[in-house]
This record gives sequence, C-alpha cells and structure tokens, in this order.
Amino acid sequence: MNITQKKGIQMVKLLMWTWFSLFSNLALCEIIAAESNANTFVIVDTGQEKCYNDLGGVITCSQSEESFSGQDASYQKNTPTYTNNNDGTITDNNTGLMWQKDPGAKMTYNEAVSGVSSFKLAGYTDWRMPTIKELYSLIQFNGIDPSGMQGNDTSNLVPFIDRDYFDFEYGDTSAGERIIDSQYASSTKYVSTTMYGDETLFGVNFADGRIKGYGLSVHGSEKKFFVMHVRGNSDYGKNKLIDNGNGTITDSATGLMWMQDDSGYLKAGSNADGKMNWKEALEWAEHLEYAGYSDWRLPNAKELQSIVDYSKSPATTNSAAIDPMFKVSLIIDEGGETNYPFYWSSTTHANIMNGANAVYVAFGEALGWMKSAATGTYELLDVHGAGAQRSDPKTGSASSYPYGHGPQGDVIRIDNFVRCVRDVTTEVSNDDDDIIPETDIPTLSENLSIHIPLIIFNGGSYFWIDLAYYGQMPDGFHLWKMIQFGETTNTPANSNSYPSIFQTLAIHIPVMKYNTSEKILNLWAEFEYYGQSSEGFHLWQLSQYGIITQ
Repeated sequence: MNITQKKGIQMVKLLMWTWFSLFSNLALCEIIAAESNANTFVIVDTGQEKCYNDLGGVITCSQSEESFSGQDASYQKNTPTYTNNNDGTITDNNTGLMWQKDPGAKMTYNEAVSGVSSFKLAGYTDWRMPTIKELYSLIQFNGIDPSGMQGNDTSNLVPFIDRDYFDFEYGDTSAGERIIDSQYASSTKYVSTTMYGDETLFGVNFADGRIKGYGLSVHGSEKKFFVMHVRGNSDYGKNKLIDNGNGTITDSATGLMWMQDDSGYLKAGSNADGKMNWKEALEWAEHLEYAGYSDWRLPNAKELQSIVDYSKSPATTNSAAIDPMFKVSLIIDEGGETNYPFYWSSTTHANIMNGANAVYVAFGEALGWMKSAATGTYELLDVHGAGAQRSDPKTGSASSYPYGHGPQGDVIRIDNFVRCVRDVTTEVSNDDDDIIPETDIPTLSENLSIHIPLIIFNGGSYFWIDLAYYGQMPDGFHLWKMIQFGETTNTPANSNSYPSIFQTLAIHIPVMKYNTSEKILNLWAEFEYYGQSSEGFHLWQLSQYGIITQ
C-alpha cells in the first residue's frame, strides 16, 4: 500500500468517524432541555464514605501515591438521592425509577409473579418485579454486615439500604429466622442451577450486603422473600456496549469505559498470572497506562456488577457471565475444573468487627463447600450462581480457608482478578497542560452546524471537519453530514482532551461549545456510526451526551 492509498483510507475512516463526532443524535432542543445525564443506566454511588486498610482499620482517603489510594470512597459521583412522594412510593432521582416504599410481608417467588399484574399503588398499575440490576441500584455500602454476630439486638446495625426512605426489617429471630434473613427477590432467574440442581433466582440481601442466587425451595418448602415493586425507566440495567477497537469497551448506557482485557491477559501481579490481593489490585489500577489512558481505577461494586450478563453462565453458555466482547481469563478452580475468575471491586464490605473484607463479583460460578450431614464430607458446588456478589479477605492466604467460609462454605481466594474502568464523561481537566486552546474547541452553532478544528484519528493523524445538520430519521436519530474536511499540521501538546476517532468509527468529543444568543453550554458526546445515506453521506448517531457543569 502506497502513501496515497493509505491517506485515502484514513480520509474515508476519518470522514465517517468525524461524521459521528458531529453530535448527530442530539436535537438542539434536547440539549437545552436535558440539564441532566443522558445515560439510561446511571450507576448510583455506593454511598461508602470511609476508606480502609487491608486489616480493616479506617484510614484517611487519598488519591495520591499513598497506600490504599483509589478505593471506593475516594471516587464519588451520582450521590444517592431520593424523593418521598408521600403516597407509599419513593423516586430515585438518579435512575428515574419509582419504588414501593414498604415491601410488606414476605412471599414466595410464585406468589410474587402471580400478583404483580394486579398490584396497584398510588394510582399506578404498571408496576413490575425489579431485575437484579434495578434492585442492586438501591444498595449502599455504608451498611454493616451482621453475619456471625451473637444475640438478637439489631439497634446498632446499619442495613445496606437507605432506611430514611425505605421500610426495612431484619430477619424475625422469634420465628426461627436469622438476623440476615432479609433477602429481596428480583425477576432475574439464574440460567443454570445452584446446589444440587435447584431452580434459582438472584436476590439482594440488604441485611448483609450481597447478591446471591437463592433456591426457590428450602427443605421442601417454597422460600419466601421480600418483594419491592418498581416502575419507570424500562431501559435501566441494559448495557449498550461499543468495541472501540483499541482494547477498550465503552458502555454508552452508563458512561463508563472498560478494559477489554483483564489482568490475566496483561500478565499482571507478582506471579504474572493476573491474580492480586486487594491492595495490589488498587495499586495496579491506579498506576495503569492502557490504550492511551492513564486515569484507570478499580471499579466500585455497583460499577462492576453493571457489566454482568445474567443470560450467561459456565454451565449453560460455556462462558463467563459477561458479554463475549470482553476477554476473560480461564482459571482452574478449587475442584480442578476450568472456570472463570472473581473480580475485585474497590468497595470495602464492612462487618460488625472491621473493614478487612472487600467486595468481589463472581463472573464464574460462585462456588462453596457444602458439608454432607450424612457422611461429613465436603462437596464443591455452585452455591450462589455466576453473577453473585460476595466478599473476600483483603489479604492473607487462601490455604487458611480449606473449606471456605460461611453457611454455604463460600470459597476464599483472596488473590482475585481485575478489570479496570474509567469515566468517559469527565474528560475536561483542570491541569493546565491538559486544557485545549480556545481555537481548538469544537463548536455547535444555533443552526446546528458543527466545526471541529482538530480531531485525532487512530491516535496519530490530525484533521479538521465541518458538518451540517442532515435531519431526523424515522427511528428518531438526528444526523449530520460532512461538508468539508482536511488534514492539519497542528499537533497538540497533550491529546487527552481532544476529540478522537477509533477504528470502529466511534467518535468521542470530551468538550464542545454550544453557542446561542442567550448563553454558551459546554457539552460532551459519544457517537456510533449509523451508516450511509442514499445520497452517499456517512451518518452517525449519538449514543450518549451530557452538559458539563464544572
């Protein structure tokens, strides 16, 4: 391929790529009206405000080079906020979901399913059972896990849900329940089975802060759960994944960018096998440079759970519980079988003693050692399902837990895997070396024309582009067409905050000024390639956008 041919191909890719960056899918009126996040799957913050070391002690939070920097409480956004509608419902102001305030008495899964169509509250009839991702949006990790506590006094306990808004009860010990028996049912059933072939649904335990797969029957009787109905935002929990072609995957529903590889593929850790304890995981994520970005971090529990694909499991799809777009390391599990890893989060799972445990999500089977009452032998089973959220000690040796921990003998690994995340909605930096010159900032005018003075293609070629509004398609997308473009010899000193085009023709604009006669708004936007029109124009659709308020 000669230089002219190579340039021609780059120009075509750029043409389509820049076309995407035109802010295509966004109507001007929508920009003005939407003073909020355009993401359909907003990850609500975990509410964790304390930082901990690996022995469980509370420490000062830091994002510096100090040990244990980069944990959950150091990165806070989408702070939990609710509105009590004073009619038995609570609205989550981040997700747009409306919830039943009081779950009432426990019921079986079959009772919940049969009753949901006739459930009425506050004049609404469109209630549904929540999916596991909808239900998990309510969890808050300022709670205290009471597992193992002696006695029945719950007055000093803190549940993993906001009790100022939602009615909550611990297990009824007078009826033979444990304090931790406060499991809430979701509509998400495990695609495989747990234990000895049990039909299983996923639920959230707001008493001890976990997601587990629960068998629908226990000792021959149907298990009962709390059920909290939900309505609104039917897109919540649905990922919109984009392969950026550079080793990263963007979820335009959440505004998060993920490593496509995990730590195993990158041969991270002291043994180059991807396995790390919690402190090592934090440090590796904070110092990672990958795909041209250096602002990676260890995801919090809710961010990590957001990419679980509950339609998959090792037993039914021969895969991890995640979209196949992601690369997942294979492991040999405690039973000598091929399986998939647990992945660390940055979230501490505090209990009644300390904060020495941290949350992980099982993308492979959530194994446990079950002891036979008849023989006294242990059997390794999938006790909670791929997609469960449990916790491990932050440090130590797995050999100290030969048959796991807890009533289901949850396997303890301690050395878990890592998949880092970064925000794609906060690209504007306060660092003087990272600020774009005023002349290089893209602009959106009142007639919806877009001018991009400098856009970076595939990390190395530089162009300018002018676009004009093309119109609205029948499917509702707003499209732009390219009027003209050209190469530029301008080379930015720091390219992190400039618009960029990836090999997949996805376009990212960290900041763009929208100029009107009344005011100037700073916007960010992400686009997907839409296709070619009958006239030959290359079109892009907006996948997400927002107004930059800082």
